[in-house]
Amino acid sequence: MASEAKKTVYDFTVKDVKGQEVELSKYKGKVLLIVNVASQCGFTNSNYPELTTLYQKYKDQGFEILAFPCNQFGGQEPGSNEEIQEFACTRFKAEYPVFSKVNVNGKDADPLYKFLKSSKGGFLGDSIKWNFTKFLVNRDGEVIDRYSPTTSPLSIEKDIKKVLNVA
Repeated sequence: MASEAKKTVYDFTVKDVKGQEVELSKYKGKVLLIVNVASQCGFTNSNYPELTTLYQKYKDQGFEILAFPCNQFGGQEPGSNEEIQEFACTRFKAEYPVFSKVNVNGKDADPLYKFLKSSKGGFLGDSIKWNFTKFLVNRDGEVIDRYSPTTSPLSIEKDIKKVLNVA
């Protein structure tokens, strides 16, 4: 059974906003920034535009952002998947994928998030502290860093460039 253990991000399947399964193996060879997002958070107006900036700047070099809406922090993502998608794409021009709403903590946490947290524990242990916690994943699907909600996306650009191997 041990061989069944999921070892990289690419071993997981998640659901898109329409509830269709998406195998993360389709992102093999890309550098990923995986973020739990919310529409009504104090970090929303700073994070979404910066995520869009990073995506625009590095998408052609193999960088992808995977956004996972989550309503576990202060009920700040109450909308339906369609409303969330509309909000992210219209208000913040998000061209990166926004997936189906997930739980990131607790017994019902999405398996991908259980894996991310076990790969890189945070300041408060494994739990995700708040919206906009970010995980940086290398081209081999390994989690190489975790950033707190207060860490702005643009402040980790140097790390993204290093993993992308661009000047």
